[in-house]
Amino acid sequence: MRHRIVVLGAGYSGATAAGRLAKRLHPDDVEITVVNADADFVERVRMHQLATGQNLARRPLRDIYAGTGVALRLARATAVDVERKTVALVDDQGVAEIAYDTLVYALGSTAADHGVPGVAEHAYDIAGRPAALRLRDRLAELGAGATVLVVGGGLTGLEAVTEIAEARPDLDVALAARGGLGDWLNDTARRHLRGVCDRLGITVHEHTDVTRVDASGVTTGAGRLIPAQVTVWTTGFAVHPIAAATTLTVAETGQIVVDGTMRSVSHPDVYVVGDAGLAAGPGGKPLRMSCASGVPMAWQAADAIAARLTGQTKIPKAPLRYFNQCVSLGRNDGIIQFVTADDQARPAQLTGRLAARYKEIVCKGAAWGIAHPVLYPVRRRRLTATRPQALTTAP
Repeated sequence: MRHRIVVLGAGYSGATAAGRLAKRLHPDDVEITVVNADADFVERVRMHQLATGQNLARRPLRDIYAGTGVALRLARATAVDVERKTVALVDDQGVAEIAYDTLVYALGSTAADHGVPGVAEHAYDIAGRPAALRLRDRLAELGAGATVLVVGGGLTGLEAVTEIAEARPDLDVALAARGGLGDWLNDTARRHLRGVCDRLGITVHEHTDVTRVDASGVTTGAGRLIPAQVTVWTTGFAVHPIAAATTLTVAETGQIVVDGTMRSVSHPDVYVVGDAGLAAGPGGKPLRMSCASGVPMAWQAADAIAARLTGQTKIPKAPLRYFNQCVSLGRNDGIIQFVTADDQARPAQLTGRLAARYKEIVCKGAAWGIAHPVLYPVRRRRLTATRPQALTTAP
């Protein structure tokens, strides 16, 4: 009987973990199934491009996993029973269930409204393809002079507001940031960002806390009204509530708490990668929700699972640290902020066209890595045991 590995979610982290496991484990010993609601791999880091009318190349998961031995199950996960080791699913055929011996939980995240009234009813987001397409349709309806407000001054907000302003120079585009504009960047990068916003005609509302959204705009904590025919909400991410409904140990954020190998601290047959996991980076600081965190988390989980199943005494360590923050500012401008291992800005940066090209290489590399999860030939190892107990021993 083959060891059943189920990977929930095929974003950057889940798709990478599945491919890496297939490269490291012998197909006679394991059965790897990816459960995903979408038939395609979605480049989430490009959703601001999709929202502004750009056409992105389709990347069918069946093509990505062709010849790897990874099976694809198109379905939506609705619940996880970590005691029975089963996942409840809904697909075109109705309600179903899949059992696992090892679960890789990679359900990711969606936009967080932080309890602000009116966000769910009136705001748009770009946390996934359906949401980005919804915003795309709304932007296409707007005539010249219409007002668009992006709420959130983080990486997603900056990319969204500059992409919209560049694609639609006829619109009145604004950004509302809780802090200062790009206040986590170094001085040079911050000045460049401000210059780009000026060049694109973006009105920036700094130190602005939005407390309500309605059909005509937003209300700030100071009681000021900022008009907007379209409000785009980019103030962070929230994880899927499935995990919190289980007996898995979760943090206040709803993320599953994991150890250094991405293994659940409460259930040793569950590994968590990407936004759904609360993992410690350099200095014990939690890794932020991002592709930059999710991919190395996937490497770590896959290598740990393979090592434990094949009886290796030493578990490889992935580089759970940061090197840079990549921000596209439209199609021909950007900022590459080099950072310390714990994600603090260093004095070095790239800006302008060179940064835009760098960011594009990073995006293409991340997508390429889904289909090429290891960069060097590896020997698929045989399992020392194929029963579920193989992963319940201590590392």
